[in-house]
Amino acid sequence: MNQVKKTKILNYINVFRGLAILLIVMGHTMQFNGCNPIFSQLNIEMVCGGTALFIFISGFLFQHLSYKFEYKNYLSKKWQNVILPYLFCAIPGLILCFLMPSIYGNSFDGLPIIVQIPMMLSIGRVHNIPAWFIPMITIFFLFSWILLYLERKNILYKLLPILFLVTIIFNRHDVDYNTVMNLSYTDKYFAYLGYVLTGFVHFFSMYVFGMFCSKYKDSIIDKFYRQRFLYWGLMLISAVVNIYLALNTNYSNGTISKIFMTILLLAYLKHYDEWLIAHTRINKVLDFLAKYSFGLFFIHWYTFFLYNQFFGLQNVLEYQGVETLLFVGLRFIVVTLFSLL
Repeated sequence: MNQVKKTKILNYINVFRGLAILLIVMGHTMQFNGCNPIFSQLNIEMVCGGTALFIFISGFLFQHLSYKFEYKNYLSKKWQNVILPYLFCAIPGLILCFLMPSIYGNSFDGLPIIVQIPMMLSIGRVHNIPAWFIPMITIFFLFSWILLYLERKNILYKLLPILFLVTIIFNRHDVDYNTVMNLSYTDKYFAYLGYVLTGFVHFFSMYVFGMFCSKYKDSIIDKFYRQRFLYWGLMLISAVVNIYLALNTNYSNGTISKIFMTILLLAYLKHYDEWLIAHTRINKVLDFLAKYSFGLFFIHWYTFFLYNQFFGLQNVLEYQGVETLLFVGLRFIVVTLFSLL
């Protein structure tokens, strides 16, 4: 009975996963600029950075199910449940890259297709912008046994302060079609690969933090709730500081505020878990989002691209008043719903 109970995914984590994927879709569909720079940076700070939450959940669930860990079987399941769906869902992106390379942003256009395909699949970011996550999370899969070894030796969580410091210092820099346009094909590939590896280093703390919260979930999450006002303050302060630095320096790191957002979401969802379970309609909607979160992650960029092509829009809209806020909100809703279909 204890083993069955332990295997079951916790409801509040399931809800967390549904909310995290919504934040990721918001980060792609609800960006705008051209207004007051502070307003634009506030928009970025609020809607971007959902990847940090998604990685936290990955670490949490990995530790939660680690009691039955067997490396070969674990990798086999990841191949079936993550890599194969990724390869299948890459097909529309690859087709778009070949049919409309300049419009879709194919950085490797001009190379033989048989060369382009493995290059794109290994970095993700060209054929499906959010899919850089898959090569990055695969590194965690490969190193999973080391993480559990360090956990069992009581070493892993002692490293968290250093890992958070790495997250703060080792910042990410965006890489896309425009930024690599003038590079050679080889340099383009390594620029994208560097983005994946930088993401792994940058988000390593969030994965381990997820494991930590899972390991001590019976005590630490309730403590987070009791100290929630402290974390509200830290989240707001870190967001304000990041906006200031983004406006006045070359440094911008939205992950810091997302650490505290993660703590707050985890605390509130666990505290109100029974309320959510009792309100079945709300819980079913959130459970539905969680159940299809990975599919939504794979598909939403294609829907987003088609939506923008149909209406002649850019990914990031120019701010033209309140109607822009309504328009990005509508785009988020439409892209989410059509992706879920």
